[in-house]
Amino acid sequence: MNGDVLAAIEASAGRRVMGTAMLGLTGCLLIFVVFAAPPSPPWLVFLLAVGFAALWLSVRMWQATVHRIELTTEVLRCSDGRVIAQVKDIEAIDRGFFAFKPSNGFLIRTKTTEARVWMPGLWWRSGRRIGIGGVTPGSQGKAMSEILAAMLVQRGQ
Repeated sequence: MNGDVLAAIEASAGRRVMGTAMLGLTGCLLIFVVFAAPPSPPWLVFLLAVGFAALWLSVRMWQATVHRIELTTEVLRCSDGRVIAQVKDIEAIDRGFFAFKPSNGFLIRTKTTEARVWMPGLWWRSGRRIGIGGVTPGSQGKAMSEILAAMLVQRGQ
C-alpha cells in the first residue's frame, strides 16, 4: 500500500509507560486530595474534573501510542491505516524552536483542511495544521522531518 516506508516514528515502551504513568499519577493525586482534605465545593468539582480528565487522557495516550507513524513517497499515515496527510498536499514543515509543535516533533501545514483528530502522544490534526511527535524520540522525528523537507524541495523543482 503506497510503497515502501521511508521513515517511521514510534514511542518506545519506556516512553509510553512514563508518559501514561505521569498522567495517571497526576489524576490519582488530584482525586486523592479531594477525599483526603475536601476543599470548598467549586474546588472539589474542579479537582475531580481535572483528575478524571487526566486519567482519561492517560488511557487515551496508552491506546494511541501503540501505533506508529509511517512516511512513504505518497502519504504520511498511521499504522492503524488512517492517512494523516498526502505528501502532495503538504505545503510547509515547521521545526522551529518557537513553533506550536509537539515535544520532539514538528508541525506540518497542508493545503487542504481536514477533520480534527487527536492521538495523544503521537500526532494531532486541527484544520490545516498537523503536529507530529509527543512521547516519541526526537531523533526519529528529526529524521522524518528532514526526509519530508527533502521531498518538498525535490517536488518544487
